[in-house]
Amino acid sequence: MRTDELGKRYRRTWALQPCTLRIPAGRVVALVGPNGAGKTTLLHLIVGLATPTTGAAVVLDGVPAGTPLALDRVAFVAQDAPLYGRLSAAETLDLARLLNRAFDRRRAERRLAELGIPLGRRVGRLSGGQQAQLALTLALARHPELLILDEPHARLDPLARHEFMASLVAEADRDGVSVLLSSHIVAELEPVADDLILLTGGEVRLAGEIAVLLRTHAMLRGPATGVREVAGLPGTPVVLRGPAVAARADGPREEHLVARLPADARTPDGWTRTGVSLEELVLAYLREPPIHIGRGWTG
Repeated sequence: MRTDELGKRYRRTWALQPCTLRIPAGRVVALVGPNGAGKTTLLHLIVGLATPTTGAAVVLDGVPAGTPLALDRVAFVAQDAPLYGRLSAAETLDLARLLNRAFDRRRAERRLAELGIPLGRRVGRLSGGQQAQLALTLALARHPELLILDEPHARLDPLARHEFMASLVAEADRDGVSVLLSSHIVAELEPVADDLILLTGGEVRLAGEIAVLLRTHAMLRGPATGVREVAGLPGTPVVLRGPAVAARADGPREEHLVARLPADARTPDGWTRTGVSLEELVLAYLREPPIHIGRGWTG
């Protein structure tokens, strides 16, 4: 999937600034950002539920987003899935079979049985976790090549979210489905996601393979002597967070999350360097704009 200068504006307000992204096939991509960041807008543009103001999006093998061919190969699960509370689970499957050109009812029934969701029970009487699993089942029964989910587990309790994520990843691995998952629960994405897209203020702030992003960022902690002392050498990388000051017996200390930091870069005297988690990385980019100092680390 890719976007080329894809953007959406409502009158004078950009819901999504023009962005160019490349998402490899067969991977789980996490889309994160605060409320109002533009996540749902991006997903709607990719699915074809919204018309772009600028640019375009293509899915799978270059198929334009929103076309009949794309819709047959892409499944979308919204945060508020359109489930009818008065229908039973079985009747919901009947409705899905009528509304979709391809729908594997046998697979859907088998998955619901594995999850212990009774076919005869009304949807309105299912738990929140069961309703989320039913919505996911409807999407998977279409045998999509790309599965797009807009925070479908946001209202679930921690155990239900864990079970939902585990079953999602298992199904994606088994079928080789590409997944684009929007969520604000960053800690739960790190074990399952391959790539990250971070949106804030309608703008893509960070995108790439998570393993590479974590490898090229580090937390530096040392004496509270000012941000320009973080590098200790001319030409520092980009400082993303700081100064965060903590009092200690040997004096106040600062901490800074630094980007584009080579693995072999020498740590300044008096400073320590540690790795970062995905959650620390995301929070650093969300809290404040980066401070650019110099053109690159030399060590």
